[in-house]
Amino acid sequence: MPELFGFDCYSPREIAERVETVGVAKARLPLPAMFMLGVLAGAFIGLGGLYFVVITSDPTLGFAAARGLGGLAFSLGLILVVVAGAELFTGNNLLAMAWADRKISTKEMLRNWTVVFVANFVGAAGLALLVYLSRHGDLNGGLIGRQYVALATAKCSLPFEVAFFRGILCNALVCLAVWMALAGRSVVDKAVAIVFPISAFVAAGFEHSIANMYFIPMGLLLKPEFPQVADGSALTVAGMFQNLLPVVLGNLVGGSGMVGLVYYVIYRRGTATPTASAGNR
Repeated sequence: MPELFGFDCYSPREIAERVETVGVAKARLPLPAMFMLGVLAGAFIGLGGLYFVVITSDPTLGFAAARGLGGLAFSLGLILVVVAGAELFTGNNLLAMAWADRKISTKEMLRNWTVVFVANFVGAAGLALLVYLSRHGDLNGGLIGRQYVALATAKCSLPFEVAFFRGILCNALVCLAVWMALAGRSVVDKAVAIVFPISAFVAAGFEHSIANMYFIPMGLLLKPEFPQVADGSALTVAGMFQNLLPVVLGNLVGGSGMVGLVYYVIYRRGTATPTASAGNR
């Protein structure tokens, strides 16, 4: 019970039950609602990325200060997703718990992941286009535009295995943030639970697939204006997908495997019976 932990919050065992209940509801959303909520989530994460770049483009900040403050700013994205309501692919990797407990079918889980992933891309890349057209990159004498191009180039230049392992570490922290947010009973509880895991993964330079759907399109749009910053052989549309593939795979391992399935084994294994609709995997 929550009182055993000394806090007015849900216990880890209760969180596991809530994650499964939410997962079932997410998996069975009507397609139009699922897609529109996915578009919102992509845009929300992009807004967090925008805030991050404003902070880290300041050359007067030291490395640790820029990464730490930038990570705090980026937390805006997941706070918007959790509090305002949206469907985020990386957070939805926790649907693996409901799947493992046979509450949803493989088809339902993969449908959610596919629809939400595509919608997240639409939302994040669409926001990038709007931000580009607003001439946001011109701020601070063009330093913000340079930062976008440098960041996107670095992401497209990552070796496959590095992007994969950074993706694992990133989404383990993202899903822990979502997990802890579900322990909260107020908006403040949820925001505080989100800030530290998210700022930690950003400060450490780990890879979030949906954030990259904003950063890399922004870099591509701004590349002609900052050719001296971009490495033409890396920052391309093909380079974007070469980054996204290992990062998505890593995010799945980190979120579904290292958080969702681990907590399923600890708290939910053998505690529930399968639902009728999930019986056919």
